[in-house]
Amino acid sequence: MWRRSFSNGVSLTRTLKDKKWDALVIGGGHNGLIAAAYLARGGLSVAVLERRHVIGGAAVTEELIPGFKFSRCSYLQSLLRPSVIRWFHSTLQELELKKHGLKLLKPIATSFTPCLDGLYLLLGFDDQQNNSEISKFSKRDADTYPRYENELSKFCKIMDFLLDSPPPEALHGDLSFHDLLRDKMQKSVFWARCLRHVLSLGQKDLVFSVNLSQNPESGVVWCSTELIVHCSIGTLNYSRQVSMHPGVDTCCCIMLWVKLMVIVTFGRKYFICEVDVNRNDATVNCKIVRHVEGGMGSVSLAISKAATKAGAHILVNTEVSQIMIGDSGEVDGVLLVDGTRVHSSFVLSNATPYKTFMGLVPRDVLPDDFLRAIKYSDYHSGVTKINVAVDKLPQFHCCKSSQLEVGPHHTATVHIGCESMEEIGSACQDAWNGLPSRRPVMEMTIPSSLDKTISPPGKHVVSLFTQYTPYKPSDGSWEDPTYRESYAQKCFSLIDEYAPGFSSSVIGYDLLTPPDLEREFGLTGNLTSQPETCGNIFHGAMGLDSLFLMRPVKGWSGYRTPVRGLYLCGSGSHPGGGVMGAPGRNAAHVVLQDFKKQSR
Repeated sequence: MWRRSFSNGVSLTRTLKDKKWDALVIGGGHNGLIAAAYLARGGLSVAVLERRHVIGGAAVTEELIPGFKFSRCSYLQSLLRPSVIRWFHSTLQELELKKHGLKLLKPIATSFTPCLDGLYLLLGFDDQQNNSEISKFSKRDADTYPRYENELSKFCKIMDFLLDSPPPEALHGDLSFHDLLRDKMQKSVFWARCLRHVLSLGQKDLVFSVNLSQNPESGVVWCSTELIVHCSIGTLNYSRQVSMHPGVDTCCCIMLWVKLMVIVTFGRKYFICEVDVNRNDATVNCKIVRHVEGGMGSVSLAISKAATKAGAHILVNTEVSQIMIGDSGEVDGVLLVDGTRVHSSFVLSNATPYKTFMGLVPRDVLPDDFLRAIKYSDYHSGVTKINVAVDKLPQFHCCKSSQLEVGPHHTATVHIGCESMEEIGSACQDAWNGLPSRRPVMEMTIPSSLDKTISPPGKHVVSLFTQYTPYKPSDGSWEDPTYRESYAQKCFSLIDEYAPGFSSSVIGYDLLTPPDLEREFGLTGNLTSQPETCGNIFHGAMGLDSLFLMRPVKGWSGYRTPVRGLYLCGSGSHPGGGVMGAPGRNAAHVVLQDFKKQSR
């Protein structure tokens, strides 16, 4: 479905060989496509080289079961940066994004947490209704909730600035006086703006922000009722693309972050701010999380067509085996697996840092300390995605509706298996012991409740983000079909407890365990020293020690690398994972700066 607009033909391969490109982008994920679009609009000749048969990376739509189209990895649009969207909107007539099929679908509600005892928490866009829902559990918490939301939104303004700014990284190599002076001026401007944002908070909000950064468990102090914490804890269970209303949905999950810091990474708190920042940017209509008509592949498709219209070339089934380094130590292009040499002045890698430097770049051109830092970067992950085709709409016993009628809760993000901290802690402990969780913590979305293009009439697509699954289980192997089936059935049986009959409605499913994510989407880690840490959906952990000036490693956060002419533009660079486009956009700006300097 998605590959027809792109080429892997002989003519374009010949074109690759017959010219020296200004820039090559390794990987056709959304960040690589965004980088290519910005570079092409900046006047550079650009080619994107995608290993798979389909573009989009983790933001992809694939029809694996006839009639059912799955957003295989990412499944909600919420993080795409307002700056990127503004760029598209400002050139809407030229890019014709609507013509390219990009249509966002607004859910009726944002968060639905069912409970086995018949209670549920349903949050949406009506403040009065949210107050009523929370009041079912605690009137005090309902009254406190708006104040917490207001404080959090102020903190998010700082994050908004940081997300859109390349880190003020130190420059490397021989620099002219002019370069040093310009760098000092740019850093001074950055830190002055950062200080202005901090001072604008005022003492009270500054203390709140610092406290939230250093002690995330402090975020739940407003919530006095444990039941609300239990009902809300799953809302940010996978917060990079969660449909959420901050407050109950957000802060009640912070205790979970602390408890599960290593397996799921500390980056959840970071993504509170990313989602909330986007929610509050009304100028680009990105206030809420949305489903995408046609699945997440439509986002990548629209970006790719914008890039193509700007002059970029996109090739699928074109795998890079090595980044070529010239005698001077600078990038000279890439070597494809078929032996084709493609020359360029710049190379941007949308692959993981580990894949880029341990798999594509010759080891002898990289500093030992840099290689060591890349080799031992944290790639912990305990995520398995299940895409399910069902023959009827799931019916939750706590919120009954007509068998054929889509209710507000069906359009929301549904949280399964997170009614108590004990339940979540037990799921986590199983993974610590090397076992898939016996009662997984799950986030469910039903995109077909809004999008009629991805499933046959009367049937539906269900997306399950499940935790926790070790890369190498101690009691079996993900290569064993029976073992894989047992985990899927375990998840379906748990859903049956909340929505009876779900298991019997399953037509088929697509299971993506950590090894599958690594194999299919190139989400690599260190199999030698950290065999349990591969398949990380963020291209690396999102802990405080892996963000901003520390991403991907200390000293190299500014998209440039120790190899002159080689840049990172994927989620392994600042500001990190999620379908937001900021790494691609920021990296492209850095390359354009270097290109202009080189052209003088």
